[in-house]
Amino acid sequence: MNANKALWEKGDFTRLAATMRESGSALVAKLGITKDLKVLDLGCGDGTTAIPAAKLGANVEGVDIARNLVEAGNARARAEGLTNITFREGDAISLSDIPDANFDLVVSIFGAMFAPQPFDVAKEMFRVTRPGGRIVMGNWIPGDPTLVAQILKVSSAYTPAPPEGFVSPMLWGVESHVIDRFVAAGAKKESISFERETFTFQAPFSPAVFLDTFREFYGPTMNAFEAAGKNGKDADLQRELETLFESQNQSPDRNATSIPATFLKVTVLK
Repeated sequence: MNANKALWEKGDFTRLAATMRESGSALVAKLGITKDLKVLDLGCGDGTTAIPAAKLGANVEGVDIARNLVEAGNARARAEGLTNITFREGDAISLSDIPDANFDLVVSIFGAMFAPQPFDVAKEMFRVTRPGGRIVMGNWIPGDPTLVAQILKVSSAYTPAPPEGFVSPMLWGVESHVIDRFVAAGAKKESISFERETFTFQAPFSPAVFLDTFREFYGPTMNAFEAAGKNGKDADLQRELETLFESQNQSPDRNATSIPATFLKVTVLK
């Protein structure tokens, strides 16, 4: 079994994606999408950015490694009455069924960064982008004080050391690593640019309930609690994360959640 596939099929990321819709749409609105633009959304989940792109008139192909998320994405597209978008299973490290120079825009927001073999990921993203096209990635930043980077940092303290050769997905949030990967794929260094942007999680329930959603449905957090539980430390992990979620919440309503998280927006021009 593909370990990455198992991780993202383990929970139900749609539960978290429901809190990401507003920021996903806002991000897509700034990408200059026009009618009939060919867009690949890689690591698309159930369509947080793919569906807004289709609503703007692009012809969108969503690719994700998790079967359950692909099914959820296709169901959302049908419910929206969208005929210019399809979701299918695929692996970011090998897009062998996609021809070279096939897309005007390749997007991956918190998706392809979690695939192993990052140099292969960059190579494939660059390969399937047409000359004159763009790649846009959104990647979490290691050590950043905002929510997602801190969840992963806290959780890592309760999980076993990764296997030899493991490359942290968080390195996609380090500019020098991004440059190395895309230059190796054929991009020019001067064609790669970076911005810090904010993605806000919005939920009509408390931070405590939001944490429960991570604990029950987000693969990496599920694994962290399982590992902590084996060492009798699951209560410690729970307390640390409760403190984190409460401190990050900016909603004036204690029964609602609004938590901003900083990410690195990467743009590569081909």
